[in-house]
Amino acid sequence: MMLQTNDAPKSVLIKGAYVIDPLSQLDSINDILIINGLIKKVSPDITDTAEIIIDASGLFAAPGLIDMHVHLRDPGFTHKEDIASGTQAAAAGGFTAIACMPNTNPPIDSAEILNYIKLQSAGCPARVYPVACITKGMQGKELSDYDELKQAGAVAVSDDGRPVENAALMLGALKACAQKSLPVTSHCEDLSIISGGIVNEGAVSEALGVKGMHRASEDSITAREIALAESLDVPVHIAHVSTKGSVGIIRSAKARGVKVTCETAPHYFTLTEEKLLSKDANYRMNPPLRCESDRLAVIEGILDGTIDAIATDHAPHAPQEKANFYKAPNGVVGLETSLAVSITSLVKTGLITLSRLVELMSLNPARILGVAGGTLTPGAAADIVLFDVNEEYTVNPEVFRSKSRNTPFAGMKLAGRVKYTLMGGSIVYKD
Repeated sequence: MMLQTNDAPKSVLIKGAYVIDPLSQLDSINDILIINGLIKKVSPDITDTAEIIIDASGLFAAPGLIDMHVHLRDPGFTHKEDIASGTQAAAAGGFTAIACMPNTNPPIDSAEILNYIKLQSAGCPARVYPVACITKGMQGKELSDYDELKQAGAVAVSDDGRPVENAALMLGALKACAQKSLPVTSHCEDLSIISGGIVNEGAVSEALGVKGMHRASEDSITAREIALAESLDVPVHIAHVSTKGSVGIIRSAKARGVKVTCETAPHYFTLTEEKLLSKDANYRMNPPLRCESDRLAVIEGILDGTIDAIATDHAPHAPQEKANFYKAPNGVVGLETSLAVSITSLVKTGLITLSRLVELMSLNPARILGVAGGTLTPGAAADIVLFDVNEEYTVNPEVFRSKSRNTPFAGMKLAGRVKYTLMGGSIVYKD
């Protein structure tokens, strides 16, 4: 159930939740008192009165999730998604903040488009942090005006959806953005290597008789971005890591002290290229599903800290666009399944703790983007997700809040259901 955000209560008391907050090292049953949209205190047996009391017995409470890689398709492609529907999907998935990528129409390369996003996201059930273009129009020819973009509200820059092919231009972007404390997210892909490929190059592409997407495309540009950032001693963030090679390159760079961070997505640690044999375009995304050895390497990167964040790369497409396996655009939706897929695949299997998952899905994204959130410490905005880690359900795309249905997890049985999402102390979603 989606709720309005314009009637924020003055006080909310969450009773008896198992609170997970890595920043304050909370991992125990507590109450949470919210006053005027801010967390007032977190402790056992709070006796204060409140306008709204939520009985959270049996539920886990964590800082609202933050997805640092979302395609809202607005402006320009609103038949796929818009800011209203995308933020509703986010709230239903436990996300209180999302960073929207700039490959819209027109692209997010001006104060005008940033102001449009700010206006459209006002009153929505999740905070929207725009990511602007590295290059004007995402054309890879001229750097954007970073002063203008940051002043207008951009929290980072990326040309996601395509790489910055010119290394000198990318070097200039990294240098300029570091001076302005503006994170740079790189879509690591060599287009000359990809050259029309639609699935991972290997046994499955051969079986399907289609052109493959060689892993060297991702690995080579990951290595390039790290070399550029290392030469300047500046940060760079690597998007949607999917290969064993990229995980290893990033791990080695971190060991040398390079200021590199990275993210992966749930489909890369749960699914492999064999799914493509069904010729279902809802298993097609970019980078593509890889081999089992890559899936295990991504998990190892999560376990040893090489991978900093889990993002969705939520990429909605209309059903008719995904109907033809060979011609369909790449991309899958993920906002409404990410938490449960991660709990099922990583926590329930004993690979990581819930506290580590909250780091990956809330605290670390906030840190990388330099935005508020990721903690339940007193004084912080009351952005909170309450979820039942044991409740199981089967993924049904027909009930998604997103306009699109292109999930690779349809029909999958998952554990971990969002029961409440609060943003600034307002209940914006209730199961």
